[in-house]
Formats: sequence, C-alpha cells, structure tokens
Amino acid sequence: MIVVTGAAGFIGSCMVARLNEAGYKDIVLVDDFSRPEKARNLAGKQYTAEVDRDAFFPWLEAHHKLVQIIIHLGARTDTTEMDTAVFDRLNLNYTKQVWTACVRHALPLIYASSAATYGAGELGYEDRHDVVDRLQPLNPYGISKNEFDKWALQQPDKPYFWAGLKFFNVYGPNEYHKGRMASVVLHAFHQIGETGGMKLFRSHRPDFKDGEQLRDFVYVKDVTSVILFLMMHRQHSGLYNVGTGTARTFLDLARATFRAMGRGENISFIDTPADIRDRYQYFTEAAMQKLRGIGYDAPFHSLEAGITDYVQNYLMPDRCW
Repeated sequence: MIVVTGAAGFIGSCMVARLNEAGYKDIVLVDDFSRPEKARNLAGKQYTAEVDRDAFFPWLEAHHKLVQIIIHLGARTDTTEMDTAVFDRLNLNYTKQVWTACVRHALPLIYASSAATYGAGELGYEDRHDVVDRLQPLNPYGISKNEFDKWALQQPDKPYFWAGLKFFNVYGPNEYHKGRMASVVLHAFHQIGETGGMKLFRSHRPDFKDGEQLRDFVYVKDVTSVILFLMMHRQHSGLYNVGTGTARTFLDLARATFRAMGRGENISFIDTPADIRDRYQYFTEAAMQKLRGIGYDAPFHSLEAGITDYVQNYLMPDRCW
C-alpha cells in the first residue's frame, strides 16, 4: 500500500496517475476532499481509499503495517499568502507529524520541498545540506519549506530512507484548480485562447530584458518519474533538486505555447504585480548532479516537448492525466 498526500491536487493526482500506469493500484489518497472543483483530478483513477488529512494520523496508527511508503505532496503552495500561521500548520507542523510517524513505524518517506527555499539564489541552486541553514527564501511559503528541511536535517532519528524534493517550476495537467498559482503555461493557454495574445511580466531589473527572466521549468511527468525512481530504489537519503538543469526564458515558454496551439505570436508586457515584485525570482536553475549521481539517468522533457504534450493532449481536449 502506497500513501499519497495532497492526492487531489496538482502533483499529487499526477503521481497517482503515474503509479497506476506503473501497475500500482493499492493506493491510499490523503487530502482535504471538500473542494469539489478538484474531484475531476481523481476521476478514473484506481485506488483503495480516501482519507481526510485531519483523520490521517489515527488512520496510520491503525494501518501502518500495510503501508510500504508515504509520498507526502500535500502543502499550502500559495506564494502570495502572508499568513505564516497557515504555513506553520499545513507545511511545517503537519510534515513534522508525518516524519515522526514514519520514524515510529519504520516507513520510508518522500516529501515535497521547493526551489523557493533558494530565495534569490545568492548561494546558488545546489542541493547541498550544508547551505540549508543559510538560505533566505523570499516569502512565507519558501520559509516554511526551508524550516522543515532544516528541522529534518537536525533530527537524530530519521526514516530509514527519506528524500526531500526541491521542485522547481512545475507545469502540466491537473493544475486547472490552482488559480493565480497555476503555471505560466496554463495562464498563457487561456490568455491566448481568449485574446489571441499573451502578456508577460516586464523586467524591473536592468540586467534582465523584458521576458528574459529565467526559470527552470520542469514537466510534471518528469517529476513523477523521479519520485517513482526514488520509491523503488530507497537509497541515498537526502535533499534533491527536481528540475531539468536548464533555465529557459518566459519568452521561450510563451512562444512554445503559441506554437503548440497553432497560433501566431502576439506577446506584450505588463508590470509585475506590486505584491510580488520584491520577492520575484529572476533566475532559477537546478543543479542536477546529485540526483544523476545516484543513478537517475532518464532524460527530462525539453520545454517545447513538455508544453506540446500538455497543450495538445490535455488542455485542448480539456483532459486530466
């Protein structure tokens, strides 16, 4: 039995799809299932049970002997949320409970950290443990993820295998419910469809031209492949970056979306919203040597290939994965 938390959400539901494709059907889904707009993410998937996130720990005490691994992807991911209490409860303290339960019941754990932990990148983007204490995330979301990473590294008792995954800019199917926090690809698809054009954020730094801000965009199918690899190998515990290792511009992303939709380019620029301007990352690029060094050798989708698959096989036919 595999437990997936955040299973009705974006990456969580894609992980369930990936597990089903790999032949795994005995899956327990943990989430807040009170949001009906996320229900289609689970339609057609095969699993054993749904457990409300608030009932999960009593459930685990009763069923831990049946569980093989916990894949903890549930989190509050809104980078514009300023209420630290929300992140303390859902990202920090809840994850501490998951970790403690895994130690108590000798269960392996894979959990979602974030590239937001790297802040503006002053210390680079290497997934080394010795820099975690010195990282300076730019928002409460990133702080909550880094605080847990710090806490985990300090623990004398750890799961016999654990991996904290620093996801970079993930995009792909099943994110339609995320609103403002959905990927730029999804926003581009809707803008282009509705207006024929795409508005990108203008640069507010002299060292970056408009639209040439750089991010490591990683397709969600690659993210799930990394998790599946770690689930099967269960060696070399630690923090790992999950990106492509190649930064691309937002202009590249917009152009790939126009092409995937069969539309001519029509790109303009607007000011970055004031509420995120001071916390905006202008460059991210995952150092991938650590993951590659433990044997993960699968290629990652190029930005163009990932966007083409996403747009043509999921967004245009309005399908989930």
